[in-house]
Amino acid sequence: MNLILGFAPFILFAVFTRLSADFALWVAFAAAFVVTIRDFVERPSLRLLDCGSLVLFAGLALWRGFVQPDLSLAAVRLAADLGMFVLLGCPLLLGRPFSLQYASPRTGEQEWPPRLFRRVNYVISAVWIAGFGLMALADAAVTFHPELPFYIAVAADLLALGLATLFTLRYPAARLSSARMPE
Repeated sequence: MNLILGFAPFILFAVFTRLSADFALWVAFAAAFVVTIRDFVERPSLRLLDCGSLVLFAGLALWRGFVQPDLSLAAVRLAADLGMFVLLGCPLLLGRPFSLQYASPRTGEQEWPPRLFRRVNYVISAVWIAGFGLMALADAAVTFHPELPFYIAVAADLLALGLATLFTLRYPAARLSSARMPE
């Protein structure tokens, strides 16, 4: 569940872009700040997703606010999606799925088998990265082909975020229970 909370800034950004790109960026930055501080107080180390979201949304909010205020909503969304795609994809390529920072090899009194634990985290990280890739493609299509309806990108965001969230909530328990079943 902490992993889903780590995506709260991005989810808020996706929701509030319907009102205003600037408002959505500043809300996402504020949420990233709160999540980062909360996590740092609970355990004095910084997580990639939290810090990356903080830097990404601060940079985008400042860029759109002071450097290029006429940047289109589709371009802002594309930058955010690509930023998250790169931020989460690079560690996976290096063999360190970002979800490991949120996961615990213990579930209640049960201990995960180490190989299964690592595999589940690779899969969860890959699903989120694929989701951000899908969102970036949809936003790129709308950004570079303005004749396309904007709701395509919105639908892709909702679909990708919803499926990744649902998958994150259900997949680990399903894998753990199937691993414990006798063959």
